[in-house]
Amino acid sequence: MLSKRQEELLKLIVENYIKMAKPVSSKSLCKVLKCSSATIRNEMSLLEDLNLLEKTHTSSGRVPSEKGYRYYVDHIMQPKELTGDDMLKLQTVFRNQSLILSDAIAKSMEIISDLTNYTSIVLGSSSKENRISKIEAIPIDENNMVAIVVTDKGHVEHKNVAIEEKVSAIEIKQTVDLINKFLVGTKLDEVSAKLEFEVKPQIGNSVRQQRAIYDALYNVLTDLQEEPSVHITKPSNILKQPEFNDADKIRNILDKFEDKEFIQSVVEDGDDASGINIYIGSENTFDEDVTVIKTNYSVDGVEGTIALIGPKRMEYDRVTTLLEFIKDHINE
Repeated sequence: MLSKRQEELLKLIVENYIKMAKPVSSKSLCKVLKCSSATIRNEMSLLEDLNLLEKTHTSSGRVPSEKGYRYYVDHIMQPKELTGDDMLKLQTVFRNQSLILSDAIAKSMEIISDLTNYTSIVLGSSSKENRISKIEAIPIDENNMVAIVVTDKGHVEHKNVAIEEKVSAIEIKQTVDLINKFLVGTKLDEVSAKLEFEVKPQIGNSVRQQRAIYDALYNVLTDLQEEPSVHITKPSNILKQPEFNDADKIRNILDKFEDKEFIQSVVEDGDDASGINIYIGSENTFDEDVTVIKTNYSVDGVEGTIALIGPKRMEYDRVTTLLEFIKDHINE
């Protein structure tokens, strides 16, 4: 463990570098620590020997190392209080009764992206505990309809669906009524079996139009129990960070944000603990130059993960408070 003065020095260097994105010199800290520049340089050298600080090639100042950030997060950092403005913006989302939970979570993380200039991720599970509440289908023309699936947890899925046969509004209604008769109250992970062994025999092969509607709705319903949804907000925020000024590096990171399967694996990787989990640099599988901060949530059978990705020079104290705030409101 560090001495009290060493911890105070590391805290000042980390927080100054987070704010200014410039190496921190001993001279700039003299007034705050009330000691000479020589004393501070000596303490900086000790912290450097412990691999908590690094020298840059262009300055005599120091910047935090990955290990330094980790020490700061584990032993020094205190959660930062939200401003009244930040709190009001987020509370407004969760108080909006017209928003279902998944939409409120996505909207709140979009706000956090705007507040922090980091990229936000919402990984929502299909939630096997969800049950079908209602299925509707709205005809667009003879070969297309909009399928709407509502679950008992408030999740609503809309999909434009193409139908291979020309069908009428009456045929769509008859088929949907039949499917509702069998599926309302069914868990999502039991939908496929029920469609195959109970609904399909009722439709049979005699009415081509109804079979075509069934086939189209089958795909929509089974998709609900497939891979979790991945909602990514402001991947271009990485361009606002001064440390990312290399074109190849930027292109590489933006390409990673385009790969939703990769993002899903990054967010799912690591601890399943219920708290706020912080993965700095090499601790995450996204990129050694970023930090991933995430937390899982589970409410009424709906599970998911919210995360922020930004530079290692991230406002850790503010981000952890923002994610805690979101998580607390999800669980209310």
